[in-house]
Formats: sequence, structure tokens, C-alpha cells
Amino acid sequence: MSLPLEGIRVLDFTIMIAGPYGGRLLADAGAEVIKVEAPEGDPMRKRTPLRAGASSYFGSLNAGKRGVMLDLKDPDGHRQAVDLVAGADVLIENFRPGVMAKLGLDYETCARVNPGLVYCSISGYGQTGPKALYPAYAPIVHAMSGYDITNMNYQRDADRPASTGIFVADVMAGQVAYGGIVSALLARGNHGRGDHLDIALLDIMLSTLVYETQAAQDTGPSLGKTVYRPVPAGDEFLIIAAITDRNFRTLAEAMGRPDLLTDPRFAEMSAREHNWEAWQDVIAGWAADQEAAEAEKYLLDRGVPCARFRTVEDVLDDEQLRARGTLRRAEDAAGTYDYVGLPFQTESFGADRAPALVPALGADNEAVLGRGRESTKTGKRHESSS
Repeated sequence: MSLPLEGIRVLDFTIMIAGPYGGRLLADAGAEVIKVEAPEGDPMRKRTPLRAGASSYFGSLNAGKRGVMLDLKDPDGHRQAVDLVAGADVLIENFRPGVMAKLGLDYETCARVNPGLVYCSISGYGQTGPKALYPAYAPIVHAMSGYDITNMNYQRDADRPASTGIFVADVMAGQVAYGGIVSALLARGNHGRGDHLDIALLDIMLSTLVYETQAAQDTGPSLGKTVYRPVPAGDEFLIIAAITDRNFRTLAEAMGRPDLLTDPRFAEMSAREHNWEAWQDVIAGWAADQEAAEAEKYLLDRGVPCARFRTVEDVLDDEQLRARGTLRRAEDAAGTYDYVGLPFQTESFGADRAPALVPALGADNEAVLGRGRESTKTGKRHESSS
């Protein structure tokens, strides 16, 4: 079956993570995504892991796109960019507010060229407001949004925020961009007009703190949030989340603790919330005498939600990913490797597709800039090293 975004052309003026990831999701869904890079290229091209000089980090964020190199500060390069805008459905950019205007490619300018254009801007704090021009990467926004302090307060005996190496704000921004762009394209189908999407990493990180934003406004007494604690089991750790009364009863039986069913501290969900740390201590005490793999299977077989803490290497070998087709293949000058494709499954299209090519810097200049729109929608090109 055809992919849902086939026939949609996207101009990807993005670098680093958030914007490129959003563009790659659009490519995974069938859009023709043209990554427009400056002569020096996206800085991610030089980031490890490197295989024969090719970054698989960059590739996982840009697989399936076409690659065009343009000097937007040069009049000819700018003219070619405007020509691309005239034939595009979507433009996505993630520069600091004002940069695209200096390049003569801001929303107002592009909308005059193409009134139906869906223009998506991703930035740290949004396009307006007193902090709009502040520099921001994901770790900065994690700290500024309250996310890191909240997470620190949920750790026992933590005296400082955790170090950051997983860029939640960037990945979520790419996913929000995908959803916003698809929504705007649907709206354009109704009224024929384009739109300007303004995506702020700050808004995205605050949206993860659903309970906390309400608790921060509540001046009355509160029990606080229930925090699920990793518990040692042999040489590993388990997380056990027996949330409902049914889960609780099953876990009590599995632990051989029928006394818990009548213990007034734990017998009802509301009572467990009032005695949460004591309940977590009971679970930890039981797990201390178990081997993690055996306990995980034992509890899962009985319907108790639990999991061992695993490494990414462990997860990549999980048969669940293979069964679902979660992983796609990318191909660059160094060969093939896996990346995580669209984070959802549908009946109309799946992951059983040819490897997605990673564009070398400027690999498609001739095809995209030297020919008409229709001629660049299909066809496999030779992949050369960048």
C-alpha cells in the first residue's frame, strides 16, 4: 500500500536533533524530505558513532531524505531555496528565532511565495516572549522547565540534579512537529491555506509534568506523588508497579504474603497511598531474596506489571521489536544499520521496506535543483561518502 504522506514535499532546514528527527519521521511516513544544508554540513555528520567516516547518529536522524547543499547567504543559493519553497508543501526549521528572517526565508516571506505552505519552527522557548532569543539546547530546557529538579526530588537521598545524556526535549519536539505538521496539512485540505507552527521545547517539557503542574498550584494538604522505586534482585534491579487492587492482591499472593490482604495499611489503594514508602519497603524486602530474571517471569506469568532494568543492547535483541517491525534499516557509505522507525504501527503501512538511504552532503543537488518537481519524487541514487 502507498504510504500516507506520499506526494508531500518537505524542505528540511534543520540541524542537530529535534528538527532532523521530525523531518525523518515525515520521511518514514512517505514524504519526500529534502535536507538543505550549508556547505559545512549539519554538525551531526561528525558525531560518533562513526563507521568508515560516516556518522550513524546523523544517519538515524536523516535516513530516507534527499540531500541538497546551498549557501543561503549567496544570491544564487537563496534564489534556488526560494524556488524550492514555491513547490513545497512543508518547511521545517529549528534555528533561533530571527535566523530564517536574516536569510530571507522567514514565514511571512515564504508564505507570499507559497500561501499553502505549512511552515514549522522549532526553538527552545518559542517565537515570541521575553526569552524567545535565549540560546537553548535540550539539557538547558530540561533544567529550566522544572523537569530535572522534579526528577531529583523523586530520588532518595539525591543532593543534585542528575547528569543529562538523553535529550528528551529534542525527541519529543520532533514527534510534536510530526503531529503538528500532519494536522496542519489536514486543515489545509479543508481551507486551502498554509500555517505557521511554533513549537517550543519549554512547552513540551512542561507538558510531561502533568501531576506536578497541578500540585504546584495546590495550596492544600497533599500526600505527594506515588514514586515507584527500583529494587535490587540478585545482581540486577526490578521495577514492580502493582497499581490496582487486583494487581496488589496478585502480588501479595505471589510473594506468599496473604497477611497483606488484611493489613489496614495496604489492603485498599487509598491506604497504600497513605503508607506508600512502607509498601515499597515490603516489595523491596521480598525482591532482595529473588533473582531478577526468575522474579520477572514469575510475576509477569501471574499478571503483575514488572520489568528488569535492561541496557539498550539488551533491548535491541528483544524479539518484541522484531515481531512489531520497530526497527528499520538505514544505509550509508559504510553499510547498513538499524534505527527506530515511526513510533506507532498502522494496518495500512508497515516496516517491511528497503533500507532508507542516508544522504551524502549535496548528493541530490542535480536531481532536486536541476529538474522539475515530478522528476525528483522517485528513484534510487548512488550513495557516496561525505
